[in-house]
Amino acid sequence: MKRFGAPEWGEASAFVLVLLLMGAGSARGDDAVPGRLAAARLRAGYTALRDDPVHGQFRRPLYMNSTEGANDVSGEIYALVDHPFATSAAALGKPSEWCEILILHLNTKHCRPAGDSRGAVLQVSIGKKYDQPVSEAYRVTFRYRVSVRTPTYLQVRLDADEGPLGTRNYHIVLEAAPSEGTQTLVRLSYAYSYGMVGRVAIQAYLGTAGRNKVGFTVVGKEVDGRPLYIGGMRGVVERNTMRYYLAIESFLGSLSSPAHARVEKSLRDWFAAVERYPRQLHEMEQGEYLAMKRKEYSRQQAETGNGG
Repeated sequence: MKRFGAPEWGEASAFVLVLLLMGAGSARGDDAVPGRLAAARLRAGYTALRDDPVHGQFRRPLYMNSTEGANDVSGEIYALVDHPFATSAAALGKPSEWCEILILHLNTKHCRPAGDSRGAVLQVSIGKKYDQPVSEAYRVTFRYRVSVRTPTYLQVRLDADEGPLGTRNYHIVLEAAPSEGTQTLVRLSYAYSYGMVGRVAIQAYLGTAGRNKVGFTVVGKEVDGRPLYIGGMRGVVERNTMRYYLAIESFLGSLSSPAHARVEKSLRDWFAAVERYPRQLHEMEQGEYLAMKRKEYSRQQAETGNGG
């Protein structure tokens, strides 16, 4: 399996040379160099997936990769979004805006930005795909951090030690950099690990409700010639990586609307986006989704004091 993101030696040695030449430069200048290097890695990763025919199934500038280890699984998406970098970075660099993004996902029942001794956190309640009280959902606390922010690069991390059903070590990482014209190049990675309890729960799911669910990676052909898609844990992580990416895309797309109309637009756009991939992502009808999410969003706003 190819691994993307590690710099080639020529790029890495050039980075070391730049640091030596800079000497004791200003802190602002030092920060800019890692940002430029990270942006270069981001573009290299995008180019590698774009040029590999295995990853061209979406027929648009969007490419997915996934891996599975003995006790962990991860997915990543590289894509171009039709929004200027300045707009994207400003919106994606705020914890409150991430709650607007996460609530679009079927299983997110509630999200509240807060803070603790380690900094900003997002208190996220994860539950079933149908309407349910927040008290019945599982609370996941994500540490929120803007790791790098420069005029041409942004990296945001959401990390959680524990998740539902024996899962742990959740990592959601968003990278963004300017692309040609008014587009932004983004990379979203989503990963977690699991122990024995998590493995048993996951296997039970894959043997029942998730038995016929698939991801997006094409691994062959069905007997009738249709694409054969990856299943199992890679299928699970690919579906959720796509759901989170489409939430980001839908949220950014709503920013050009009047403030009072943004939530409804993002909800409708997210549902329309997932329905482009019914084999992988269809779970309910639009009316059911909208009714559930309007209720959840209103509850979220009321509890954070932002109702109206």
